[in-house]
Amino acid sequence: MVPNLTGWSRAKMPDFPDVAYFEIAPDWACEMLAPATRCIDQCEKRSIYAREGVSHLWFVDPEIKMLEVFKLHNGQWLLLDTLVDDALVTQPPSDAISFPLDMLWPQAAEMRDGGEEESG
Repeated sequence: MVPNLTGWSRAKMPDFPDVAYFEIAPDWACEMLAPATRCIDQCEKRSIYAREGVSHLWFVDPEIKMLEVFKLHNGQWLLLDTLVDDALVTQPPSDAISFPLDMLWPQAAEMRDGGEEESG
């Protein structure tokens, strides 16, 4: 099973192993939802992540520009927050840093970085 993005705490993985794949479950997994894989990500993978003890799970839905943030609590997923559009993301396990959610939406990021000129 391969998440779109993952992260491990230094306590769990102090050194980056030189292997083709990791057998240690991540502390954080992020799935980019797409019509073809939405059910797999939100049903099958979510259950497996809980079983394997992944502490944090994010679902990013680029179609509706939304991020759902979950934390594993007593074997169940607890929804911590739902962010949309350009909300500031300061969610665990990455709450030491922040970024505007619209950085994930190509058109918004391009406009913010000055890639599109205003017409007038």
